[in-house]
Amino acid sequence: MVRLPERTPLIFITVEATTENKTDTVLLYGHLDKQPPMTEFWDEGLGPHKPVIRNGKLYGRGGADDGYAIFSAITAIKAVKDQGVPHSRCVVIIEACEESGSRDLPTYINHLKDRIGTPSLIICLDSGCGNYEQLWLTSSLRGCIVGNLKVEILTEGVHSGVASGIVPSTFRIARQILDRLEDGATGHIRSDVFQVQIPEERVRQARKAAEVLGKPIHTDFPWKGTAGPVSQDLFELLINKTWRPALEIIGADGIPSLENAGNVLRKHTTLKLSLRIPPTADPAKLSAELKNLIEKDPPYGAVVTWEGEKCGGGWDAPATADWLSAVLEKSSQQFFGKSACYQGEGGSIPFMGMLGAMFPKAQFMITGVLGPKSNAHGPNEFLEIAMSKSVTACVAVVLAEQAHHQQ
Repeated sequence: MVRLPERTPLIFITVEATTENKTDTVLLYGHLDKQPPMTEFWDEGLGPHKPVIRNGKLYGRGGADDGYAIFSAITAIKAVKDQGVPHSRCVVIIEACEESGSRDLPTYINHLKDRIGTPSLIICLDSGCGNYEQLWLTSSLRGCIVGNLKVEILTEGVHSGVASGIVPSTFRIARQILDRLEDGATGHIRSDVFQVQIPEERVRQARKAAEVLGKPIHTDFPWKGTAGPVSQDLFELLINKTWRPALEIIGADGIPSLENAGNVLRKHTTLKLSLRIPPTADPAKLSAELKNLIEKDPPYGAVVTWEGEKCGGGWDAPATADWLSAVLEKSSQQFFGKSACYQGEGGSIPFMGMLGAMFPKAQFMITGVLGPKSNAHGPNEFLEIAMSKSVTACVAVVLAEQAHHQQ
């Protein structure tokens, strides 16, 4: 365990090479921190801190995101060793800050850079899968900008019977500001600055993934009543999720709870925004653009401010080497009986962009077990046990082939 002052701890594991090449390195990554437990929302008999196995699923907080990673990494290395198959030097990094944006990780990577070396292959065990029937590789990740939009109109609240119709509502002003960014009818982000050209290879992969997954792309969500997706075009849904910007309001302040709400024209409204941005977009540029868009020319001269909290870029994988493509397909066929499949993810793994910049010549295997209804970050989160075993076996085959390729 490595622990720097005022930083979350980090587990650092080194397994020396059994090949003649003692410096070539494979880096395996995961994290052990978890989201808040949400204890009261779990189904009866389940809980965030109570491991329960039902129908081949291990229920509990953080099993699939990302507690399995350290066990999978060690088991894959051990499997290669037990069979007497040569392997390259392996470095396993398990951080404890991923769910908070990996803010401590750059410091640790710099601190440990001499011990890490220069990886030729990076394996990340912290991503999703489209189903539990084949090996899924993550080809891209979106970035994210998070911050607070605050609208102030008065120094104190005033009875709505006196002020409404004279003093503009801060919520209505906030709505006007949001309309600059997002089309309220479609969810489309209006400015071209927030869009990117989607690579043809990613378009092709999304079309194949849509064919493989079918309607469960949207039917697996816990819809209420007759609610449904923004489109019936499966390809468009996947592209929306992986390569297009999207906005969500994830919190609010200045709005009383229902039981405490009175007939008052409120003095301010604050909305916490989460803007997912495309994998190849420049987060610093878009963050500045967002601030300008929000704060310029405020309606009614209101005090409108944007306070950014988090700004992280996405990641687009480099072209996969022929040997790696071949072994990924081989291992998926061997342990799942189906071809490997590639898809982008709508979320972020901050470590990937950092590693991509640090090791531009490295190959990547980004995979994971967060599949349909696994509910990462939510109640009733589970790990599909059979899936995790097969993914671990695929990692072992990749380790063996990587060492052979490097000799």
